[in-house]
Amino acid sequence: MEALYISTGVVSLAEMGDKTQLLAFILAARFRKPLPIIAGILVATLLNHGLAGALGAWISTVVSPDAMRWVLGLSFLGMAVWTMFPDKIEEEETHVAQRLGIFGATFITFFLAEMGDKTQIATVALAAHYGAPLVVIAGTTLGMLIADVPAVFVGSRFAAKIPMKLVHSIAAGIFALMGVLTLLKVEKLFQ
Repeated sequence: MEALYISTGVVSLAEMGDKTQLLAFILAARFRKPLPIIAGILVATLLNHGLAGALGAWISTVVSPDAMRWVLGLSFLGMAVWTMFPDKIEEEETHVAQRLGIFGATFITFFLAEMGDKTQIATVALAAHYGAPLVVIAGTTLGMLIADVPAVFVGSRFAAKIPMKLVHSIAAGIFALMGVLTLLKVEKLFQ
């Protein structure tokens, strides 16, 4: 359960103010049809994070446990720093695949926007760390939905009321804590 809770919490916080959350705002304003947008987000995230989780699971089989500890610890610390710098949405990402309908446009733009994004990298690291890729994928997907579904329904008015700097600081703090604990060989984060 720890892998699910940590994956959900970290990704939902890291996603706040992220370019894919901004993309959800833009798509909601453009199309005004929340259900196909949410379905596109869900399918794109499952596919993207599924690939990331599989990569994390594979990495854990080919890297020695001691090397893995260092890679993961430093990755989590890197994620902490990266989280402090919010993404900006690229306007061209909102114009991709407009002819595919609302679901298709959302699926394509979200899948592409998540490639190499901090939540995808976090999914790789969390899957490698916990050795439970399906649980991590479920958690990171849930975290994405927790952050992005309200963006679809409420739009930019909601975003203006969230203290993004505080949210990013909390997410960065969690990543930093995970990095330090991993480097110090702490086996269970919360027990």
